[in-house]
Amino acid sequence: MAGKFELWVDKGGDYRFNLLAGNGQVIASSQGYSSKSGALNGIESIKTNAPGAEIIEVEK
Repeated sequence: MAGKFELWVDKGGDYRFNLLAGNGQVIASSQGYSSKSGALNGIESIKTNAPGAEIIEVEK
């Protein structure tokens, strides 16, 4: 099964989304957005920009 995005409104009234793996586990969570259109733009940005994203290992 392919991954999917779930979109909801949190208790504070902000829109948020999770990216779910094919097995339903959350693999990414968004910041809060003041509008639904902002959250949908965030989802589209991930779809557009993440496929070729570089992996950078950082020491902390």
